[in-house]
Amino acid sequence: MLTKMRLIDHFNLRSSLRFDIDRGHIWLGQNRMFLLHTAAFGELRRSIIDNFGIESAKALFLRMGFISGQQDSALAYKMYEEGDNFDVFKLGPELHAFEGLTKAEVTEADIDWEQGIFYGRAKCQHSAEAEQHVRHYGIGDEVACWAMAGYASGYTTGFFKRFIVFKEIECACKGDEVCIIEGRPAEAWDDQNYVDLFRSERVTRDLADLENELKHLRGKRAEVPTQGNLVGESHGFKQCFDILSRAAKAPISVLILGETGVGKEVFARWLHDNSDRNNEPFVAINCGAIPSELIEAELFGVSRGAFTGAQESRPGKFERADGGTLFLDELGELSLAAQVKLLRVLQTGEIERLGDNKIRTVNVRLVAATNVDLNKLIDEGKFRSDLYYRLSAYPVEIPPLRERASDIKLLIKAMIEKYAPVYDKKVCGVTDEAIAELTQYDWPGNVRQLENVIERAILLLPENGWIGIEQLKIQSARKMLANVKTDGAVSEDHFESVEVRYDQLPDDQLNLKQHEDKLLKIALKRANGNVSEAARLLGLSRRQVAYKMSKLDT
Repeated sequence: MLTKMRLIDHFNLRSSLRFDIDRGHIWLGQNRMFLLHTAAFGELRRSIIDNFGIESAKALFLRMGFISGQQDSALAYKMYEEGDNFDVFKLGPELHAFEGLTKAEVTEADIDWEQGIFYGRAKCQHSAEAEQHVRHYGIGDEVACWAMAGYASGYTTGFFKRFIVFKEIECACKGDEVCIIEGRPAEAWDDQNYVDLFRSERVTRDLADLENELKHLRGKRAEVPTQGNLVGESHGFKQCFDILSRAAKAPISVLILGETGVGKEVFARWLHDNSDRNNEPFVAINCGAIPSELIEAELFGVSRGAFTGAQESRPGKFERADGGTLFLDELGELSLAAQVKLLRVLQTGEIERLGDNKIRTVNVRLVAATNVDLNKLIDEGKFRSDLYYRLSAYPVEIPPLRERASDIKLLIKAMIEKYAPVYDKKVCGVTDEAIAELTQYDWPGNVRQLENVIERAILLLPENGWIGIEQLKIQSARKMLANVKTDGAVSEDHFESVEVRYDQLPDDQLNLKQHEDKLLKIALKRANGNVSEAARLLGLSRRQVAYKMSKLDT
């Protein structure tokens, strides 16, 4: 029976292994793998030990093995969702052998799934880790198969849903015949210093201490602004952040440029939080979300009786932001009349409420943002050139997400940390195949679209699961975008297929209003409620869309 089970295991493992030579990919389930010469692994290991010391190297390889074990436990679950718990658990040693690291055999196991009891011992032969350690350092007095112990800990923890730690008690590096590892719940070990090595913060802390020491030795004492809520390490992000950070302590007005969804308000808030005004208000207003006849009252305030419905005086956004920062989003939507008043405030620092002749002085730093070409609006007579030159003295352009592919994993990590507690989920991570899918997608909705995808994936995720491609819903969008040319126009073939569908509509479904309403709702949904963006998608003016929204059948 055991031999038959192993044959089934080997068959399933082999069927889960895929080679994509054209793309240079090797997949085990949804996890991307790569082949590494054991000699190269040994050299990497030797370099880390010699440069960082035994304890830091041990912590790094324990964590590396732990993560690998967690990934494989998720794979085992998917392969045998309905199998016996213990049979599925025993797939771990098979996976470890399949990956060429060691031949492991469970020799003792005291497991009670219901009571949460675990004790295990395994014999490991032909350890690649021990082989390379002995090659570089010879037979010694200490155990050294750290990644192997980490793997068993990660696999068991991921499978058992409890922090289980394995420790090597016999090792070929000491001259023992085989390596023996023993596992038990973390709190059951007397050596808590060893248990602490598994915690990622310990590795991070050790590396941070080393980095600080190196900076001290090199004399690098210059203060570098922290990124805060801004996430990224790509070249484009760093260039953008460098330009932004230089303006943090300066009083200059800043114009933030970028496509819809890149996070312009997040960048504006960082600018405020890292300025000398950070103890004063940060006030944001979306100019495109307010009707043109009301925008001046929102910005500059209104006096009682200034117009019908103004039953009391109230301050505008400029007064509320006094001493702090005012963020104007969708600047291009401002009416020409509002632009004149805005220019005056920038030049004089003075405002007048609607219906009031009293001049009020404000001290406000202005940060504006737009996703449209203001130069084009100037040519069309829709934007004042003098206001543009005043605001564009210090432009900061945020690159779209498709140009920041290397930031996607960092952004996903931040989003998981944000939304996992909201939905009371523990997320183990994202499978390599899902990461590949996410990094290859071009993200027309940028960071906002990625955030929506990750939030939805977390909502759909089972407890203690990995986000895989089954939780992602970007394939359909990609197929839809395949019909779109590089200039944004839909291909003629797509129009022809749509026309065929229209021809097949019965007479009672040719109601033009119903189809207009449907398209309007789709555009608003894709634009995340942004009226200006929906107007752009529909090829209409913002006022036309606003009017149609008022007539929308709900």
